[in-house]
Amino acid sequence: MLRWLAKDERRRKEIGKFANSADGMHRLYWEKLLPVEQDHDFNIHHSPFLQEHDFDCAPMVLLLGQYSTGKTSFIRHLLGRDYPGLRIGPEPTTDNFVAVMHGAAERVIPGNAAASAKDLPFSGLQTFGTG
Repeated sequence: MLRWLAKDERRRKEIGKFANSADGMHRLYWEKLLPVEQDHDFNIHHSPFLQEHDFDCAPMVLLLGQYSTGKTSFIRHLLGRDYPGLRIGPEPTTDNFVAVMHGAAERVIPGNAAASAKDLPFSGLQTFGTG
């Protein structure tokens, strides 16, 4: 499938430079893609530049759907218990979002603090304001 790659000695050597695919994507972004994004003002027209923590964070899953369809119940089932910030009521609660993350202590972080925290992968939300 990749016979064309074996013909080019230089490309073959570059493949072995990465410890794994995540490291390769990280390095290629900083060396090749970020300069192009900066030259073309990509952050203004599409989305903010990636940050260091965007490559180091754990994968995320986004649950979307109509209200009262079981999104919160699904998360409670996965966790096996209730979580901080849980809100269930007769009326739709569409004014916020919840990010459930692993940590040493249970806590609720306000959205503006989560968006400005350098160790969390939510800096892209600053574009939408502080709420």
